[in-house]
Amino acid sequence: MSYREYRNCIDACLECVDVCNHCASSCLKEQNVGHMTRCIQLDLECAAICYATAQLMSLGSQYARQLCSLCATICRECADECRMHHNDHCRECAEICMECADECTRMLEQ
Repeated sequence: MSYREYRNCIDACLECVDVCNHCASSCLKEQNVGHMTRCIQLDLECAAICYATAQLMSLGSQYARQLCSLCATICRECADECRMHHNDHCRECAEICMECADECTRMLEQ
């Protein structure tokens, strides 16, 4: 597939990178940081896979679809974890992670 065909998914992945990084940073400022360690870890992993996925899609890589599959899995897990916390940054992260997972899944169906 060409770069243009990946455009929506690339945009979703890059937005997810931003929001996951923000969530991780915000979690570090929470009063009980120890309670947020899994969330922080998943935020960082999600941001990393989303960035790598966006890069491979922009390159038109033959491996982009495989990475989209893994990206969707990690995004869903991150969203599930963020839903367990009751703060604005985690709620936003859960929403954006699910949107990214859905977009990656659509890429796999094409």
